[in-house]
Amino acid sequence: MTILVGCSGWSYDDWVGRFYPIGLAKKKGEWLSYYAQFFSTVEINSTYYHPPGDRQVQSWIKKVKDREGGFEYSVKMPGLVTHQALVEGDEEKALFWTTTFDKTCLSPLADANLLGGVLFQLSPHFKHEGQALDRLSMVLGSLAQKEYDLAVEFRHRSWLDKSGDDLDPATLDVLKEGNIANVLIDGPGHYPCKTLTADHAYVRLHGRNYDIWYGREKEGDHRLDRYDYLYDKDQLDRWVPRIKEVESKPSEQAQHCPLHSVPFTRTRERHQIVGPVARSVRSFLLRLALEGFLWKMKQYR
Repeated sequence: MTILVGCSGWSYDDWVGRFYPIGLAKKKGEWLSYYAQFFSTVEINSTYYHPPGDRQVQSWIKKVKDREGGFEYSVKMPGLVTHQALVEGDEEKALFWTTTFDKTCLSPLADANLLGGVLFQLSPHFKHEGQALDRLSMVLGSLAQKEYDLAVEFRHRSWLDKSGDDLDPATLDVLKEGNIANVLIDGPGHYPCKTLTADHAYVRLHGRNYDIWYGREKEGDHRLDRYDYLYDKDQLDRWVPRIKEVESKPSEQAQHCPLHSVPFTRTRERHQIVGPVARSVRSFLLRLALEGFLWKMKQYR
């Protein structure tokens, strides 16, 4: 089982002096190459807001293509698909933006052997009602022939079964048939993560800032403050048996379950990214290795 660890994004000004050297403060074009010296994957969130053009995609490819040990981009689907077309029930628009994004972003990264997971983070307003599952299945199916590592993050409770601890059976069937992962989440809310639906896994660690996540922001809070959270060793270690359980769970669809990527949400002003974060992550990976997993990751400084 190969474990790739990375962050959700890399272009954060407040990382300068904490992760990026001061000398790179005005050289943002070099941040990604520097980041890739320490991490083997990154989750691109900007694609949710603005689908990239060819020039941008080629820049991403150029900056990591020669990295020793390889590199993978996990890419978030555009909100035009997940938060507009699917929510509005516009199948034609959903397919158009999915196929367009595939041609302009996913396919070039895949051709360069740099594409990791393709993340469908669904809108919290996308409910399991009417033809919603059919629309979602159609969009996911439009990428089926590409054999991408697709992963879906469900954010409305209507997708859960009666127990509230897993996705409902019909949704699980769609994921299993398409070899699509149900994203595993660590966050302040309740997230189902029982059933293995694919031969790959995708874990997102959002932090546990409950008050900010659920509307009790203070004046001056930034949108990303909800992710301003530093996991300690014990909190990361609790994921070890959960990941092992996913890997070892019997599945007709998958004989192994590579943990595709672990995007850590950004840590902001109070936290040093290459200090306690690096030590906590390293401890986490060592625990997994001791459990019998294979993992690869460039050594942290």
